[in-house]
Amino acid sequence: MNLSIVIPLFNEEESLPELHEWILRVMQQHNFSYEIIFVDDGSKDKSWSVVETISAKNPNVKAIRFQRNYGKSPALHVGFEMAQGDVVITMDADLQDSPDEIPELYRMITVDGFDLVSGWKQKRYDNAFTKNLPSKLYNYVNRKISGIQLHDMNCGLKAYKNKVVKSIEVYGEMHRFIPVMARAAGFEKIGEKVVIHQVRKYGVSKFGWNRFVNGFLDLLTITFLSKFGKRPMHFFGVIGTLLFLLGFGVAFYLGAFKIYTSFVTHQPARLVTQRSSFYISLTSMVIGSMMFLAGFIGELILRNSSVRNSYLIDKKIT
Repeated sequence: MNLSIVIPLFNEEESLPELHEWILRVMQQHNFSYEIIFVDDGSKDKSWSVVETISAKNPNVKAIRFQRNYGKSPALHVGFEMAQGDVVITMDADLQDSPDEIPELYRMITVDGFDLVSGWKQKRYDNAFTKNLPSKLYNYVNRKISGIQLHDMNCGLKAYKNKVVKSIEVYGEMHRFIPVMARAAGFEKIGEKVVIHQVRKYGVSKFGWNRFVNGFLDLLTITFLSKFGKRPMHFFGVIGTLLFLLGFGVAFYLGAFKIYTSFVTHQPARLVTQRSSFYISLTSMVIGSMMFLAGFIGELILRNSSVRNSYLIDKKIT
């Protein structure tokens, strides 16, 4: 199968029929073998009924419906699990991502050899203050911290080799950092393509300024996990050991100086406990020990959560 098109959706009943027809035209024009995987993230409108109607007409349409709203990352996670195509395309369901971009994205993966290609909405039609500005700030911080030079890392329109989506685990709100996770998994060839951003036709945006703060915290998390997720002792242990040695060194110096002053020079000397540096050294040793233990415990519980990607699925079409 050439393509798996994974489409998370939440309250998009108006756009779904038009989106499906648009994708179908593109698939037929280029003779792609394909599957469309709709993931209904607990919609409150008639989105699922629309998906059922579409799937009854098109056997290439598969779908999953969450029992409640979990978020975009869980929706992508279950979609990636189902995907069977050689190339996996993700796109939003609000018609702002153009299916006409799919053939070129497919070519960049299969011919140019990219592992992942991210869309870049160079010209956007969203609200400049509530979406465009947060997006620009968010992507600037992303580039500086992650080192991946993508202009629009959170663009919903992306293409992946199948083995990429099978090698990463998307949870929480980590969908914003899939390129970071992909590179951490060893997929270095990450590209970018300027894509057309459509004017929103139905509904309202579900994102705003709050995702900038949450995204920054998530970026720190994924950066730490990608570097030290499988070796937490290399982070906590090193810092803990250095702090402990620093504190111990200062305490040893204070003790040695006390002994030297009292027994060699026979001069009166202040008690060690009267020196502020003694308490600084003591604090360093305590914090250093705690950091070392944190690294050790981290090694013991390393990513062993059995319920992190457990979601209640109400219905499923295969």
